[in-house]
Amino acid sequence: MLNLWLKKISFLFWLGQKSLLAYKLRTFFVLMAIAFGISSISIVISSIDGAQKKAVQIVNWFGPDAVFVLGGDIYSRALGQRRYTLSLQDLKAIKEHLPGVYLAVPMRAIHNIQVRYKDKNMQVNSVIGSTAHYADSWNWPLSEGRDLNEDDYKRAKRVALIGANLARFFFPDSNPLGKTLFVQNLPLQVVGVLSERDFSGGSGDINKRLIMPLTTLTKRFNLNRTYYRALRLKFLFPENMQFYAQNLESLLRYTHKLRPEEPNDFTILTAQDILKFLSMLKGGLVLFLGLTACITSIIGGFVLANLFYLNIEERKKEIGLKLALGYPKELILAQVLLESLLLCLWGGLLGLGLGYGLGLLLNKLNLIPLQFSLKTFSLSLVSALAIGIGFSFKPAKTAVNISPLEVLKS
Repeated sequence: MLNLWLKKISFLFWLGQKSLLAYKLRTFFVLMAIAFGISSISIVISSIDGAQKKAVQIVNWFGPDAVFVLGGDIYSRALGQRRYTLSLQDLKAIKEHLPGVYLAVPMRAIHNIQVRYKDKNMQVNSVIGSTAHYADSWNWPLSEGRDLNEDDYKRAKRVALIGANLARFFFPDSNPLGKTLFVQNLPLQVVGVLSERDFSGGSGDINKRLIMPLTTLTKRFNLNRTYYRALRLKFLFPENMQFYAQNLESLLRYTHKLRPEEPNDFTILTAQDILKFLSMLKGGLVLFLGLTACITSIIGGFVLANLFYLNIEERKKEIGLKLALGYPKELILAQVLLESLLLCLWGGLLGLGLGYGLGLLLNKLNLIPLQFSLKTFSLSLVSALAIGIGFSFKPAKTAVNISPLEVLKS
């Protein structure tokens, strides 16, 4: 009995493939329509997984015990509002009056600066000035050397930390430690190399940044020494972050002498704020890509259904003769559905290939973080087969309801 069923299924597969290959152009159009839909679905699934992984990674980098304060209100920045509103007095007040703080690192940056080593030049997107413990404040391990220390800051030493891509560019075959880079005309000795991080932010490739003591930056580039752009704080008890953030806001409003009706002239970010923002971003991405995938899949399904209706109309005599000779309706139905499933299976595999290729391109361009997995493969194929069954069932029912008598008369 089992052998008989296997023979029937094998025969139907053979018949279905033969029928599909007989209409090569039509089969090609259906394949491409389904492939585009499945590639869209695979991109959506991969982008959801990739965005989730990246969100967790960014929050871990940010640190659950950390607060990042920026000068100016980044959410509703008014025209002409100052960005440098954080001062050394704020830093002193935080250290003296804000409980739980064990690390406070002020920073400011200059952008698009030329860095040189011997005959090599590179334009660096961010040159940052910081006090001691820059790497520690950002949970950023060093691959070589040491972090900035208090002596570097107090004595305005000409030393620097560099990102992994800077080290790779300037020192491909040698150890960067102890070498001297020139930031414009300022010589800086490399004392540490930051480990590589797979992330590109609004300021460009973070692995191309250079960090020097804040005093060195302000002195050598003639910057205001009272104000800075950002402040990185770390607290002893991460479970109290909301309480710390509220106290920090109250303290800064007091030191900035803001009236109750005046908005903040600073922005406080915690890991929870970062996670909320990334969740909103991911939600918008999923909604856009999901609608695109659904529309593409529905179009592919309608193309499949219309071409199957056309196919059945052209094979009306063949199907009618089979029915007249006693061919079971169940086998006619199974044959049409099987042809559809074969088309969708081939289209699904082609779509996965297209999706994977597009995913590699998007990953390379850093447009969307994609994470391909077995889940991507399985859900995409299930979607392809669901499209096949859903959109070909009606044409299949039309096929089995063909009247043998009308076919014989014609």
